[in-house]
Amino acid sequence: MKEYLYRTFGLLIYLIYICLVFEHKLKKQGQRMKKNYRIKDIAELSGVSTGTVDRILHKRGKVSTEAREKVEKVLKEIDYHPNLIARSLALKKQYNIIVLTPVVHNGEYWDQLCSGIEAAEKELFSYNVKVERLYFDQYDRNSFDSLIPKVMSADCQGVVIATLFKESVLQLTQKLDEKEIPYVLIDAYFEGTHSIAYYGTPSFDSGYIAGRLVYNQITSDEDIVIFKFSRIGNQISTQVQIRESGFRSYLSERNYQGRIHQIHIHAEDDVKNKQIVDEFIKKHPEVRMGIIFNSKAHLLGDYLANYPSNKLFKIVGYDAIKANIHYLKNGRITHLIAQRPEVQGLNCIKALFRHLVLKEKNELINHMPIDILMKENIQYYNNYI
Repeated sequence: MKEYLYRTFGLLIYLIYICLVFEHKLKKQGQRMKKNYRIKDIAELSGVSTGTVDRILHKRGKVSTEAREKVEKVLKEIDYHPNLIARSLALKKQYNIIVLTPVVHNGEYWDQLCSGIEAAEKELFSYNVKVERLYFDQYDRNSFDSLIPKVMSADCQGVVIATLFKESVLQLTQKLDEKEIPYVLIDAYFEGTHSIAYYGTPSFDSGYIAGRLVYNQITSDEDIVIFKFSRIGNQISTQVQIRESGFRSYLSERNYQGRIHQIHIHAEDDVKNKQIVDEFIKKHPEVRMGIIFNSKAHLLGDYLANYPSNKLFKIVGYDAIKANIHYLKNGRITHLIAQRPEVQGLNCIKALFRHLVLKEKNELINHMPIDILMKENIQYYNNYI
């Protein structure tokens, strides 16, 4: 009996000892995790030089695999997170980002995207992130080309590019690659570039869906019309071209037998445009369905304002801007395909922030949802960040 009591007592003492040791380790670990560690502290814990720790934390220079493993083990143990605001302010480093977009008009698509950019700029103000906006005419490639020298001569650490003109964008991205300036693409993605991220809808798929929306409202041999806005040199944006390709692909798969008419109208000549649309409708009364692959569907609604909304001509268009929603509600526009521009604007700036400040890798392709809106669900649509 005594022997049993001695053994039990000994086991109890041993368990208390284990608990005390475990508690001490936890306390020590907790102190480690709460401490504001300097590079010198991390170097001492890792058994390497401060220079090695600095190179690992800031991802620069060469470091041996053994040293990297030692430092990363300590960083994990102490749950190290750099004080980024303190670092930015201490270094007084400015992160200048240039954004290239079409001229912004109140309430239109690019205005919504810029709202997201402004929200990101406000959120990242403490990190010394500044955004400069350069605007071009979305119907004039020359206006985009004229901005390329300005971008290349500017003191900027990152660029956001609206990719309306493919050849010009590829020229710009090649120059940015040579200077090792990171960039984010919006509107359309181009293979072969070295962008750190793309934000936008898959253009071909959204056009394919538009094909289905139109096809479901006509017979298989009924004519339709594509409206194209153009100006100097009949320039059409890259995204519009890709959307049209997806649209035609859907119709081809359904063995569509009708004729596809094309009408070129001009961005700022409302009188002439109304005349062109009116003449087409009178000449082709059998055509009752049209599509436009950008946010200008509301202009077609304006040109057709004198036609009864329940008769003749219907439109499928893009983007949930206020002017388009008006014609969606009255039935002239049957569907809008939306892509959340505010979210795109917010995320493109944050992607550059993660790359420049946090030294984090971004997901390359970031597709926005393809939202299909009708008058029955538009009142519930939240298009804002």
